[in-house]
Amino acid sequence: MTDVFDQAAERADEMLSDALFEQQRRAGLTGQTIQDSAHFCAECDEPISDARRAAYPGVHLCVDCKYQQEKQARRTRGY
Repeated sequence: MTDVFDQAAERADEMLSDALFEQQRRAGLTGQTIQDSAHFCAECDEPISDARRAAYPGVHLCVDCKYQQEKQARRTRGY
């Protein structure tokens, strides 16, 4: 029998997994694997970490370049 803390931890894991899947689905990445990810950023040619590649299968930008891309998109949209 599990206690309340174990149940809460399991639920938190499920919610994080669901959120990650939803984020990947919105980005159109659900059919891709870590092997589809770039090892080096398409913008700056810096290495992309294995953790990022695993979290976002199909990724082609490093964290910094993705941040800059999103920042520019927000400016363009007027946010």
